[in-house]
Amino acid sequence: MPNDKLKDYLHLHFLVFIAGFTAILGELITISSIDLVWYRMSIAGGLMFVFIRLTNKNLNIDKRTLIGFLAAGVIIALHWVTFFESINQSNISIALSMFSSGAFFASFIEPIFFKRRIRAYEIVCGILVIIGVLLITKSELHYINGIILGLFSALFSTLFAVINGKYIKSHKASVISFYEFVSGVVFLSVFVLIKNSGINSDFFMLSKSDWLYIIILASVCTAYAFIAAVDVMKNISPFTVILSYNLEPVYGIILAILLFPDKEQMSTEFYIGALLILIVVVFDALVKQKRAKGLRS
Repeated sequence: MPNDKLKDYLHLHFLVFIAGFTAILGELITISSIDLVWYRMSIAGGLMFVFIRLTNKNLNIDKRTLIGFLAAGVIIALHWVTFFESINQSNISIALSMFSSGAFFASFIEPIFFKRRIRAYEIVCGILVIIGVLLITKSELHYINGIILGLFSALFSTLFAVINGKYIKSHKASVISFYEFVSGVVFLSVFVLIKNSGINSDFFMLSKSDWLYIIILASVCTAYAFIAAVDVMKNISPFTVILSYNLEPVYGIILAILLFPDKEQMSTEFYIGALLILIVVVFDALVKQKRAKGLRS
């Protein structure tokens, strides 16, 4: 039914909006990035476990797959920590624009991971992304720490996506996510224990606003978003989903400018660089879709 299709597209863009809103919550939450991600993964992991039990999904997996899930969990934890710390060290616009550079890293990581040649257009896209990053860096050099952290965040995000791409075809997304969240929590717990010589009562003493924002982040922006994104792909092509998620930085930056106009005021070169990166990301997705159609025909 056309109305059902429209609902799916609206649902998809709501999910993209949620993804962009994650950066807003990162700005509003006052605790450290490591603590924030620990809470996010702990609560989301608990919610995912409840969902798995309610839907009677099987949690049994072999040891080799488990190791892969655990490694991916550490990587997604590092991605989120560097992403939120990038916001702390600079602002939302910097963090999201650097996050868009993931397409550059994918152009080199995917060929290595899947043992294929690097394509000429991917090299061109990579060069254009570098130019975009240089434009941003040149105009916003005082945010260099945030820029570097944002680039690491994009790298970890790409590694996570490539690893998950291997497992999503044969395992339920909720099961994958559950093991990854547990892995991330254990990894960050060890880090917090070493850093703070233990987790004491002060670790759990958060303000009411922080608790509210963290619960929204863990439930709506993480557990719900992970499950709903898979559900949406039942009726919408994966390409459309991926292309739509490329709008995440756009939604996030627009929200940031509206909510934090003083902190998010950027130079003209920044917007030129960010737009260049976004255009490259969309172009890369379009080329990959065209190649996929050519292989199927």
